Amino acid sequence: MEVVALMPATAQHDTGETARTVSELTREIKNRLETHYPDVWVSGEISNCRPARSGHVYLTLKDDQSQISAVIWRNTASSLAFDLADGLEVVARGGVEVYMPRGQYQLVIRQLIPKGVGALELAFRQLQEQLADEGLFDADRKQPIPAFPKRIALVTSPTGAALRDMLQVITRRWPAVEIVLLPVRVQGTGAAEEIAQAIRMVPQLPRVDVVIAGRGGGSLEDLWAFNEEVVARAIADCPVPIISAVGHEIDVSIADLVADKRALTPSEAGELVVPHQDELRNAIHAVRTRLASALRQHAQHARTQLDALAARPVLVRPHGRIHELAEQVDLLQQRIDRAARNQIRSSRDQLRTAAATLQALSPLEVLGRGYSMTRTAQGHVVNNSEGLQPGDQIVTTLASGQITSRVESTSNLDAQHN
Repeated sequence: MEVVALMPATAQHDTGETARTVSELTREIKNRLETHYPDVWVSGEISNCRPARSGHVYLTLKDDQSQISAVIWRNTASSLAFDLADGLEVVARGGVEVYMPRGQYQLVIRQLIPKGVGALELAFRQLQEQLADEGLFDADRKQPIPAFPKRIALVTSPTGAALRDMLQVITRRWPAVEIVLLPVRVQGTGAAEEIAQAIRMVPQLPRVDVVIAGRGGGSLEDLWAFNEEVVARAIADCPVPIISAVGHEIDVSIADLVADKRALTPSEAGELVVPHQDELRNAIHAVRTRLASALRQHAQHARTQLDALAARPVLVRPHGRIHELAEQVDLLQQRIDRAARNQIRSSRDQLRTAAATLQALSPLEVLGRGYSMTRTAQGHVVNNSEGLQPGDQIVTTLASGQITSRVESTSNLDAQHN
C-alpha cells in the first residue's frame, strides 16, 4: 500500500519528493477509483432515500457493517418500474465516482433490481396495492356489460392474433354487431400511453356500447403495458363498460383488475361480449314452446272449469232455485200468520183475566155492597176526620149516584175510645 504524507507544496521530505496538493491527491484517488471500479454490482438495503426536484434520487446503500452513498440520475430514475423506499433490499449496478469538491465517493447507479423479486413484479405489487387502496378494484364501481351491444370498440394491435381471434368469434356469434378498431401498440416504449389515449377516445365515438382492450399472451415484459398506471386510470375513468382480455388464463394484469369484466383470453372476450345467435334462437324457441304449452294447459283448465260450472243445477235449471225459495217464503208466511193468531188469542185471554181481576178490585164493586166513598171538594178521598173542618163540603159516591153534604162537626173515634 502506498502511503502519502500531506505536506506544503514547497516542502520536501527526506527523499526530496515534492508534496501533492489536496486537489492533486483527490484527482489521483478519483482516477484510480473510477478506473478500478467502473462497473460493479452491490447488494444492500436502501436508506435515507431523497428524491430531488431535478429528478435525481440520492440514497444510501447499507448492510449491517458499512454504508455507501449512491445517486441515481434522472434518466435512470424515470425508467424504474417500481418505487424506491427505505428498507427495500436491492442489487445495484453502477460505477464508483468521486465528487472532488468534497472529496467524497459515491456509487452512481445505472441499474437497480429488487432483491428476491423482479423489478416488474415489485412494480406490479406496488401499483396493485395503491389502486386497491383507492377503491379502483371495488365491485360496486364496475359497470354491467350490455346483453345485446350494437357497436363494440376494440383497443388492440391491428396486426396481432388477438384481433383475428376476437373478430372471428364475435362475427360468428352475432353478425349484426358493428366493430370499431382503435389500433395501438400493445408492448414496448410508449405502448401504455397509446392504449390509454385510445380508451379516452371511446366516449367521443358515437353509439359505442362496450370496449374490449387486450392482446395475446406473452412474458411479463410483453404484457407490461397493461400493468401501467396510466392504462388503469383510463379504464377506471371510461364511462363505457370495458372488458379486459390480456394474455392467457394464468396472466392477471392491473387492467384485468380495474376493468368492468375480465376475460381469460381475447377469444373468451368475444364470447362474453355478444350472445350466440344460435343459442339465442334456441332459447327463444324453447320459450315459445313453453309458452304455447302453458297457454294450452291454461285453456284446458279454463274449459274444464267452464264445463263444471255449466253442469251446476243453478245453470241447468235457473228458475228451479227461485221456485224453491218462493215455496220456503210461503211456508214461512203461513208460520208467521199462525204464530200471530196464536199470540193475539193468548193476549186476548190475558186481557180478559186482567180485566176481571181489576173489576173485582174496583171500588165500585165495593159500593155495590152498601159501602160508599167520600171525597173533599178538591177530589181527595176522605178516610178519616182529621183533614175536615165544620163547614167543609164533601161529596159521597154511592153504588148509584152521589150526595153532596156539608160537615157539621168531626170527632176522632180513636180519641173517644181512649
